[in-house]
Amino acid sequence: MERTLTAKGLATRKRIVEGAAVLMRAEGVARTSLDSVCASTGTGKSQLFHYFPAGKDALLVAVAEHEAASVLADQEPYLSELTSWDAWTKWRDILIARYAALGSRCPLGVLTTQLGPTSPTSERIANDLLVTWQNHIRTGIESMQSIGQIRQTIDAATASAALISGIYGGVVILLATGSTTHLQASLDMSIEDLKSL
Repeated sequence: MERTLTAKGLATRKRIVEGAAVLMRAEGVARTSLDSVCASTGTGKSQLFHYFPAGKDALLVAVAEHEAASVLADQEPYLSELTSWDAWTKWRDILIARYAALGSRCPLGVLTTQLGPTSPTSERIANDLLVTWQNHIRTGIESMQSIGQIRQTIDAATASAALISGIYGGVVILLATGSTTHLQASLDMSIEDLKSL
């Protein structure tokens, strides 16, 4: 946003975005109206337009940013510190647990399948998320290579791309079936391959 908000204004805007995100996860982006966002967040229409003058389009971008941040935050503190096999195991476990708990209401699914196509900005946010996520994994692989825990013949960029593809594919199947089986299989096989010296 161009304007500077007070602490109270920032808190109000945050409440609106988080409430809209919850609704969009539950009902879908297309079925979430500004009226329903106002009702669920205790916000008046004029107040909502004060923070989002462009209406739903601006709100969708804000929710996309929120969901992208949520995807990464849900994997911490391990995603940023994949420097031991214990950290990799804990990262894998919290990832599986998070998606098992959220199911079809996961931020990744909403961001990439519903919010991403709504505008070029939302699409860029979804793309940036995947790039940032892959870079964290790549850094973890390179860190493990530096201490001799992952063989040097593995290309970190390719391996991290494969992991992200497997996670994303597993989440898409989860959205369709409600099962984390494919997500778990993809993570476990990829990590086992990294461990093979």
